[in-house]
Amino acid sequence: MIGEVLVFLKNHLNAKLAASSGLSVDEVQEDQVVFVDGENMDPMLFKLGAVSVLLLNIEEENTLRPADPYRAVASDGSFFKVQPEIRMNLYVLFVARYKQYEKGLNTLSQIIQYLQKNRVLSHHNAPELSATIERLIMELTTLPFSEQNEIWNALRTTYHPSVLYKVKMVVMRDESPTPSIISQEKTLRTASS
Repeated sequence: MIGEVLVFLKNHLNAKLAASSGLSVDEVQEDQVVFVDGENMDPMLFKLGAVSVLLLNIEEENTLRPADPYRAVASDGSFFKVQPEIRMNLYVLFVARYKQYEKGLNTLSQIIQYLQKNRVLSHHNAPELSATIERLIMELTTLPFSEQNEIWNALRTTYHPSVLYKVKMVVMRDESPTPSIISQEKTLRTASS
């Protein structure tokens, strides 16, 4: 699912950048938003002439847990035992590396403007979003200089113009629920009364 989110963001932003330049996705010769090359990660090398997408961190979102995370209700009213959902926030870094500095800044600005207008990406405004993902909430995140320095040191590369987004609420659900013991016990008590 994490890969689906990142691929969606890359493809979706490429389509929007192409449209803003007056071209269709098919007419654009090279993607403007790309993934980093897995073979060039130490030190990190970002593609020249593009904005690279890099997953920096995954954090669990604990604030919206249900009262009984192990119980779900089926359409017939019976209870099922499920493993609790895992709600995650992804920290995604968009890094611009261009020969012309201002071109990189312009491309980052276009991405920021688009995500500012479309903070919530859902099936309504992004029909290509996977059916397993309800929506994504894009939140611009600003780190203190000391934390930015730590990130760039960990990547073992020089600073490039970049922007960090917190992509909220990627939800992983238990797809194979089992009938709950609670439901069976309740049925037995009702039958014996």
